[in-house]
Amino acid sequence: MKSRLLRWFVGTAAGLALVTVAGFAWVWFASEAHLHSFARPPPFGAPIPTDAAAIARGEHLVWTRGCRGCHGQNLQGELNWGYAVAPNLPAYARAHDAAVFEAALRHGIAADGSAVYSMPSYNFKLLRDADVADIYAYLRTAQNQEAPLPSPRLPWSIRWNLARGSDQAIAGFLSLVPALKRVNDPDPRMARGEYLAMTTCNECHGFSLRADSPFPDENAPDLIVIAGYDEPTFTHLMRTGKAIGERELPLMSGVARGRFVHFTDEEVHDLYVFLSDLAARAAAHPGVSSRAFP
Repeated sequence: MKSRLLRWFVGTAAGLALVTVAGFAWVWFASEAHLHSFARPPPFGAPIPTDAAAIARGEHLVWTRGCRGCHGQNLQGELNWGYAVAPNLPAYARAHDAAVFEAALRHGIAADGSAVYSMPSYNFKLLRDADVADIYAYLRTAQNQEAPLPSPRLPWSIRWNLARGSDQAIAGFLSLVPALKRVNDPDPRMARGEYLAMTTCNECHGFSLRADSPFPDENAPDLIVIAGYDEPTFTHLMRTGKAIGERELPLMSGVARGRFVHFTDEEVHDLYVFLSDLAARAAAHPGVSSRAFP
Protein backbone atom coordinates (compact mmCIF):
# COMPACT_ATOMS: atom_id res chain seq x y z
CA MET A 1 0.00 0.00 0.00
CA LYS A 2 2.76 2.40 0.99
CA SER A 3 4.65 1.50 -2.17
CA ARG A 4 1.64 2.35 -4.38
CA LEU A 5 1.12 5.67 -2.57
CA LEU A 6 4.79 6.51 -2.98
CA ARG A 7 4.66 5.71 -6.70
CA TRP A 8 1.49 7.80 -7.06
CA PHE A 9 3.06 10.71 -5.20
CA VAL A 10 6.27 10.57 -7.25
CA GLY A 11 4.33 10.30 -10.49
CA THR A 12 2.05 13.21 -9.60
CA ALA A 13 4.99 15.39 -8.55
CA ALA A 14 6.82 14.54 -11.76
CA GLY A 15 3.74 15.38 -13.81
CA LEU A 16 3.28 18.71 -12.09
CA ALA A 17 6.96 19.52 -12.56
CA LEU A 18 6.70 18.68 -16.24
CA VAL A 19 3.62 20.88 -16.66
CA THR A 20 5.34 23.73 -14.82
CA VAL A 21 8.47 23.48 -16.95
CA ALA A 22 6.36 23.29 -20.11
CA GLY A 23 4.38 26.35 -19.00
CA PHE A 24 7.49 28.41 -18.37
CA ALA A 25 8.95 27.25 -21.67
CA TRP A 26 5.80 28.32 -23.52
CA VAL A 27 5.83 31.75 -21.84
CA TRP A 28 9.50 32.22 -22.73
CA PHE A 29 9.23 31.18 -26.36
CA ALA A 30 5.91 32.98 -26.96
CA SER A 31 7.21 36.22 -25.45
CA GLU A 32 10.45 35.94 -27.44
CA ALA A 33 8.44 35.31 -30.61
CA HIS A 34 6.48 38.50 -29.95
CA LEU A 35 9.63 40.52 -29.30
CA HIS A 36 11.10 39.27 -32.60
CA SER A 37 7.92 39.78 -34.62
CA PHE A 38 8.64 43.40 -35.61
CA ALA A 39 10.39 44.19 -38.87
CA ARG A 40 13.66 46.04 -38.82
CA PRO A 41 13.36 49.59 -40.16
CA PRO A 42 15.15 50.61 -43.38
CA PRO A 43 18.82 51.39 -42.70
CA PHE A 44 19.40 54.93 -41.49
CA GLY A 45 21.38 56.75 -44.14
CA ALA A 46 21.66 60.37 -42.99
CA PRO A 47 25.23 61.67 -42.92
CA ILE A 48 26.76 61.92 -39.46
CA PRO A 49 28.26 65.36 -38.87
CA THR A 50 31.59 66.04 -37.23
CA ASP A 51 31.48 69.83 -36.80
CA ALA A 52 31.29 71.47 -33.39
CA ALA A 53 27.92 73.13 -34.03
CA ALA A 54 26.19 69.84 -34.85
CA ILE A 55 27.73 68.11 -31.85
CA ALA A 56 26.58 70.97 -29.61
CA ARG A 57 23.09 70.65 -31.10
CA GLY A 58 23.20 66.93 -30.30
CA GLU A 59 24.11 67.66 -26.70
CA HIS A 60 21.20 70.12 -26.47
CA LEU A 61 18.83 67.46 -27.79
CA VAL A 62 20.13 64.87 -25.34
CA TRP A 63 19.46 67.26 -22.46
CA THR A 64 16.02 68.44 -23.57
CA ARG A 65 14.69 65.05 -24.75
CA GLY A 66 15.43 63.51 -21.39
CA CYS A 67 18.04 60.87 -22.17
CA ARG A 68 19.56 61.36 -18.73
CA GLY A 69 16.25 60.54 -17.10
CA CYS A 70 16.77 56.83 -17.78
CA HIS A 71 20.44 56.58 -18.77
CA GLY A 72 21.87 58.54 -15.84
CA GLN A 73 23.20 62.05 -15.40
CA ASN A 74 26.48 61.06 -17.03
CA LEU A 75 24.74 58.81 -19.61
CA GLN A 76 26.58 55.93 -17.98
CA GLY A 77 23.55 53.65 -17.94
CA GLU A 78 21.17 52.82 -15.11
CA LEU A 79 18.85 50.15 -13.78
CA ASN A 80 15.22 51.27 -14.01
CA TRP A 81 12.16 49.73 -12.29
CA GLY A 82 14.31 46.92 -10.97
CA TYR A 83 14.69 45.11 -14.30
CA ALA A 84 15.20 47.44 -17.30
CA VAL A 85 18.81 48.36 -17.96
CA ALA A 86 19.27 51.58 -19.91
CA PRO A 87 22.70 51.17 -21.53
CA ASN A 88 25.71 53.42 -21.38
CA LEU A 89 24.94 55.71 -24.31
CA PRO A 90 28.44 56.90 -25.27
CA ALA A 91 29.60 53.27 -25.22
CA TYR A 92 26.53 52.16 -27.20
CA ALA A 93 27.09 54.81 -29.87
CA ARG A 94 30.73 53.85 -30.19
CA ALA A 95 29.92 50.14 -30.39
CA HIS A 96 27.18 50.39 -33.03
CA ASP A 97 26.74 52.15 -36.33
CA ALA A 98 24.17 54.88 -36.86
CA ALA A 99 21.60 52.47 -38.33
CA VAL A 100 21.56 50.32 -35.18
CA PHE A 101 21.38 53.41 -32.98
CA GLU A 102 18.52 54.94 -34.96
CA ALA A 103 16.57 51.66 -34.96
CA ALA A 104 16.63 51.64 -31.17
CA LEU A 105 15.92 55.35 -30.79
CA ARG A 106 13.05 55.84 -33.23
CA HIS A 107 11.74 52.31 -33.75
CA GLY A 108 12.35 50.46 -30.48
CA ILE A 109 14.38 47.71 -32.18
CA ALA A 110 17.51 46.48 -30.43
CA ALA A 111 20.82 45.55 -32.04
CA ASP A 112 19.81 41.86 -32.13
CA GLY A 113 16.60 42.68 -34.00
CA SER A 114 14.25 42.17 -31.06
CA ALA A 115 11.81 44.81 -29.88
CA VAL A 116 12.78 46.77 -26.78
CA TYR A 117 10.20 46.61 -24.02
CA SER A 118 10.88 49.87 -22.18
CA MET A 119 12.66 52.32 -24.50
CA PRO A 120 10.18 55.24 -25.10
CA SER A 121 10.69 55.36 -28.87
CA TYR A 122 7.23 56.90 -29.31
CA ASN A 123 8.78 60.08 -27.93
CA PHE A 124 11.47 60.03 -30.62
CA LYS A 125 9.62 58.59 -33.60
CA LEU A 126 9.14 62.04 -35.16
CA LEU A 127 12.69 63.28 -34.64
CA ARG A 128 14.15 64.59 -37.87
CA ASP A 129 16.98 62.69 -39.49
CA ALA A 130 19.33 65.60 -38.91
CA ASP A 131 18.53 65.66 -35.19
CA VAL A 132 19.09 61.90 -34.89
CA ALA A 133 22.44 62.33 -36.65
CA ASP A 134 23.42 65.17 -34.31
CA ILE A 135 22.50 63.11 -31.23
CA TYR A 136 24.56 60.20 -32.50
CA ALA A 137 27.50 62.47 -33.32
CA TYR A 138 27.41 63.96 -29.82
CA LEU A 139 27.20 60.60 -28.07
CA ARG A 140 30.19 59.27 -30.01
CA THR A 141 32.26 62.19 -28.71
CA ALA A 142 30.79 62.42 -25.19
CA GLN A 143 32.91 61.37 -22.25
CA ASN A 144 32.36 57.71 -21.49
CA GLN A 145 32.04 57.21 -17.74
CA GLU A 146 31.91 53.48 -17.26
CA ALA A 147 29.72 52.11 -14.48
CA PRO A 148 28.88 48.51 -13.58
CA LEU A 149 25.47 47.48 -14.89
CA PRO A 150 23.47 44.31 -14.32
CA SER A 151 22.28 42.18 -17.19
CA PRO A 152 18.87 43.23 -18.53
CA ARG A 153 15.95 40.93 -17.88
CA LEU A 154 12.20 40.80 -18.28
CA PRO A 155 10.18 39.68 -15.25
CA TRP A 156 8.03 36.61 -15.81
CA SER A 157 4.92 38.69 -15.16
CA ILE A 158 5.76 40.84 -18.19
CA ARG A 159 6.69 37.83 -20.30
CA TRP A 160 3.35 36.25 -19.39
CA ASN A 161 1.48 39.32 -20.59
CA LEU A 162 3.51 39.46 -23.80
CA ALA A 163 2.96 35.76 -24.42
CA ARG A 164 -0.82 35.97 -24.14
CA GLY A 165 -1.11 39.25 -26.06
CA SER A 166 -2.22 41.52 -23.23
CA ASP A 167 0.89 43.69 -23.47
CA GLN A 168 3.15 45.04 -26.20
CA ALA A 169 6.75 45.96 -26.61
CA ILE A 170 7.25 49.65 -27.39
CA ALA A 171 7.46 48.94 -31.10
CA GLY A 172 3.84 47.86 -30.99
CA PHE A 173 2.67 51.31 -29.90
CA LEU A 174 4.45 53.45 -32.48
CA SER A 175 1.56 53.43 -34.93
CA LEU A 176 -0.46 55.37 -32.33
CA VAL A 177 1.78 58.41 -32.64
CA PRO A 178 0.02 60.89 -34.95
CA ALA A 179 1.91 62.62 -37.72
CA LEU A 180 2.94 66.25 -37.41
CA LYS A 181 0.15 68.46 -38.72
CA ARG A 182 1.59 71.96 -38.48
CA VAL A 183 4.73 71.50 -40.55
CA ASN A 184 3.51 73.93 -43.21
CA ASP A 185 1.71 76.32 -40.88
CA PRO A 186 2.11 79.94 -41.99
CA ASP A 187 3.21 80.73 -38.43
CA PRO A 188 6.64 79.07 -38.10
CA ARG A 189 6.34 79.17 -34.32
CA MET A 190 3.47 76.71 -34.59
CA ALA A 191 5.53 74.22 -36.57
CA ARG A 192 8.51 74.55 -34.24
CA GLY A 193 6.31 74.28 -31.15
CA GLU A 194 4.53 71.17 -32.42
CA TYR A 195 7.85 69.51 -33.17
CA LEU A 196 9.09 70.26 -29.66
CA ALA A 197 5.89 68.98 -28.05
CA MET A 198 5.69 65.83 -30.13
CA THR A 199 9.31 64.88 -29.44
CA THR A 200 9.30 65.87 -25.78
CA CYS A 201 5.92 66.09 -24.05
CA ASN A 202 4.27 62.96 -25.40
CA GLU A 203 6.55 60.75 -23.32
CA CYS A 204 4.30 61.47 -20.34
CA HIS A 205 1.23 63.30 -21.70
CA GLY A 206 0.19 60.75 -24.30
CA PHE A 207 0.78 60.15 -27.97
CA SER A 208 -1.33 63.13 -29.06
CA LEU A 209 -0.67 65.09 -25.82
CA ARG A 210 -4.26 64.53 -24.66
CA ALA A 211 -3.56 62.08 -21.82
CA ASP A 212 -3.94 59.19 -24.29
CA SER A 213 -1.12 57.03 -23.02
CA PRO A 214 -1.81 53.28 -23.05
CA PHE A 215 0.31 52.78 -19.95
CA PRO A 216 -1.86 52.55 -16.81
CA ASP A 217 0.74 54.07 -14.50
CA GLU A 218 0.97 57.26 -16.56
CA ASN A 219 -1.20 59.99 -15.05
CA ALA A 220 0.15 63.15 -16.67
CA PRO A 221 -2.76 65.44 -17.57
CA ASP A 222 -4.23 66.39 -20.92
CA LEU A 223 -2.11 69.32 -22.10
CA ILE A 224 -5.16 71.50 -22.61
CA VAL A 225 -4.36 72.47 -19.00
CA ILE A 226 -2.06 75.05 -20.60
CA ALA A 227 -5.22 77.13 -21.07
CA GLY A 228 -4.84 78.02 -17.40
CA TYR A 229 -1.35 79.46 -17.89
CA ASP A 230 -0.31 82.75 -19.35
CA GLU A 231 3.12 82.83 -20.96
CA PRO A 232 5.03 84.17 -17.91
CA THR A 233 3.64 81.45 -15.62
CA PHE A 234 4.30 78.79 -18.27
CA THR A 235 7.87 80.02 -18.66
CA HIS A 236 8.26 79.99 -14.87
CA LEU A 237 7.08 76.37 -14.80
CA MET A 238 9.55 75.36 -17.50
CA ARG A 239 12.43 77.18 -15.85
CA THR A 240 11.83 76.29 -12.20
CA GLY A 241 9.41 73.37 -12.12
CA LYS A 242 7.00 75.51 -10.08
CA ALA A 243 3.37 75.46 -11.20
CA ILE A 244 0.79 78.20 -10.58
CA GLY A 245 0.89 79.14 -6.92
CA GLU A 246 4.51 77.92 -6.66
CA ARG A 247 3.24 74.35 -6.41
CA GLU A 248 5.49 71.32 -6.78
CA LEU A 249 4.06 68.80 -9.22
CA PRO A 250 4.73 65.07 -8.65
CA LEU A 251 6.53 64.44 -11.95
CA MET A 252 6.64 67.65 -13.94
CA SER A 253 8.65 69.68 -11.43
CA GLY A 254 11.63 67.34 -11.51
CA VAL A 255 11.40 66.84 -15.26
CA ALA A 256 11.33 70.58 -15.87
CA ARG A 257 14.41 71.17 -13.73
CA GLY A 258 16.26 68.27 -15.33
CA ARG A 259 15.28 68.79 -18.97
CA PHE A 260 13.25 71.84 -19.86
CA VAL A 261 15.51 74.31 -18.11
CA HIS A 262 17.85 73.64 -21.05
CA PHE A 263 15.34 74.88 -23.63
CA THR A 264 16.19 78.22 -25.21
CA ASP A 265 13.87 81.15 -24.64
CA GLU A 266 12.68 80.80 -28.24
CA GLU A 267 11.89 77.11 -27.72
CA VAL A 268 9.85 77.84 -24.59
CA HIS A 269 7.96 80.56 -26.45
CA ASP A 270 7.28 78.31 -29.47
CA LEU A 271 6.10 75.51 -27.22
CA TYR A 272 3.70 77.86 -25.43
CA VAL A 273 2.32 79.14 -28.74
CA PHE A 274 1.60 75.61 -29.95
CA LEU A 275 0.16 74.26 -26.69
CA SER A 276 -2.05 77.33 -26.27
CA ASP A 277 -3.41 76.73 -29.75
CA LEU A 278 -3.94 73.05 -28.92
CA ALA A 279 -5.97 74.05 -25.85
CA ALA A 280 -8.02 76.57 -27.86
CA ARG A 281 -8.80 73.97 -30.52
CA ALA A 282 -9.82 71.46 -27.87
CA ALA A 283 -12.18 74.02 -26.33
CA ALA A 284 -13.69 74.74 -29.74
CA HIS A 285 -14.10 71.01 -30.52
CA PRO A 286 -15.03 69.33 -27.20
CA GLY A 287 -14.92 65.57 -27.31
CA VAL A 288 -12.81 65.50 -30.48
CA SER A 289 -9.33 63.99 -30.33
CA SER A 290 -6.48 66.24 -31.35
CA ARG A 291 -5.67 63.57 -33.97
CA ALA A 292 -8.66 64.90 -35.91
CA PHE A 293 -7.61 68.54 -35.75
CA PRO A 294 -6.51 69.99 -39.10
